[in-house]
Amino acid sequence: MTDPQLRPLLESAQRVLAQLEAWLPPAPPPIDWSAHAYRWRRRGARGWLDAVTRIAPMHLDDLQHVDRQKAIIERNTLAFLRGKPANNVLMTGARGTGKSSLARAMLDAYGPEGLRLIEIDKSDMGDIGQIMELITDRPERYIIFCDDLSFEEGEPGYKALKSVLDGSVAAPGDNVLIYATSNRRHLMPEYMHENLAAQHQADGEIHPGETVEEKISLSERFGLWLSFYPFSQDDYLDIVGHWLAAHGCSPDNVAQARTEALQWALERGSRSGRVARQFARDWAARHV
Repeated sequence: MTDPQLRPLLESAQRVLAQLEAWLPPAPPPIDWSAHAYRWRRRGARGWLDAVTRIAPMHLDDLQHVDRQKAIIERNTLAFLRGKPANNVLMTGARGTGKSSLARAMLDAYGPEGLRLIEIDKSDMGDIGQIMELITDRPERYIIFCDDLSFEEGEPGYKALKSVLDGSVAAPGDNVLIYATSNRRHLMPEYMHENLAAQHQADGEIHPGETVEEKISLSERFGLWLSFYPFSQDDYLDIVGHWLAAHGCSPDNVAQARTEALQWALERGSRSGRVARQFARDWAARHV
């Protein structure tokens, strides 16, 4: 072909490439390895670690009346940081009692020592193997954190997480742990009709439903289970007092707020740390 014949073909090819580029997602940005916290982001088929530039502060001293849970997770995290054996952690129980705050407090306390936090949504749990490949050779110690983890029937992330926790032929790196919170101890819904799967044979042997066993097996792969319970009225008022003091309220202010704090909890049907902090913000804004 001569040059005049090639030119229209080249121009046509360039237009096609330009249209294709408009449809393709942009390349993920480079990872900022100097950050202390990341979110796993996904666009189309691509995922990347997005550095968190402003981390929500949460100090260990701000977590009140969960001393046992705090001591256990701190002990496990310190062992992990020091290269000793450590367990993946599942925190379950009442809402607003400090489960996710405890994971953030670990980062606040031990980020300067090399601890890093990667937050992942449960909908992206199928990418957890890809995340581990990115960080396996890094010198830092990473906690992959999923808040409010639970699965419905058929979700693909369920089996991916099971494999990573315990069950894959490939061992996870020794610089990564998984911390998760959930309101469900077994992470999946269980139904009464599943108990009907048990079969009573003529020889008297009982065969429990395999569906139930499948659901329980995921939570059992977490080495540590930490349960969180609703706070008593006195505990709730202590937490209210702590947050009011953090907002500059005097002891007299704290005493004055007691009745309103109880009414606030009654209206929300919960005496939790989250409710206590929300009340303290509201009361301090109106009275300080």
